[in-house]
Amino acid sequence: MIRSIIGGVAAAALLSGTAGAAAPRSPTALAWVVSPTDNGCRVELELTGRSGGVTPVTLTSDGQLISLRFFKDDLPARAFLPIRVDKARFSNLMLRGEAGAGELVLSEETEAAMRRGGTLGVAWLSEEPLSASLAGSEQGLADLRVCGAQTASRHRERAAAEQAARDRAEAEARARTLNEAQLAAVQAQAAAAEAQRRQVEETAERQRRLEAVQTERAYAEARQRSYEAERRRVYERQVEEEDIYEERWAPPRPAYPTRRYYSPY
Repeated sequence: MIRSIIGGVAAAALLSGTAGAAAPRSPTALAWVVSPTDNGCRVELELTGRSGGVTPVTLTSDGQLISLRFFKDDLPARAFLPIRVDKARFSNLMLRGEAGAGELVLSEETEAAMRRGGTLGVAWLSEEPLSASLAGSEQGLADLRVCGAQTASRHRERAAAEQAARDRAEAEARARTLNEAQLAAVQAQAAAAEAQRRQVEETAERQRRLEAVQTERAYAEARQRSYEAERRRVYERQVEEEDIYEERWAPPRPAYPTRRYYSPY
């Protein structure tokens, strides 16, 4: 039985005071409830069996394909399974999803038959054959495809925008990482240059201090030599002056006669 809403309100037949019966109105086709999903639209169907058991299935569309989705254990990875529309057999490709989910991709021929048909039958989904009414399917399938196309288009646009945002964020992250790496390299080079400059300055300062110490030592040694030379000159001058003084004031030496040498020959 299709979960649906009544497309219009059936007008009740007004009874006149006479015994004559009013002519009955023809039943109005049920409108399918089409609900949007993240990337398409869906219509919920209920397949019923002779025992009264209900098996829910879903018709979905992305604007390009219409699929019948269901759940069943032990599904093959893929198969070609039949459904019946007004007892006419139509085979379609079935793909297995996760956790027992299955998707029957309806062919164009199957879709066309469902638009015109009155009853949908599935014999392999449960232990007993299942069926559902296709009343209102012509407009319902058209609405499902249009809704799926619009929702899928918005989904693709949203996915493209999100992907563009991710790509932009990744590009910005790569650019930021590259800038940080370049900045780190520049900072490392600047730090190395600064360390080298400090090393050169420290070496020059040590050399300057060494030269200053050597100059001071040489100056001190020169002063010491000059001082000692000056002392020697003063001392020699004093000695010379003392010698002159002694020679000037010393008494004359006595003159002794010269001893003649006697020669016997």
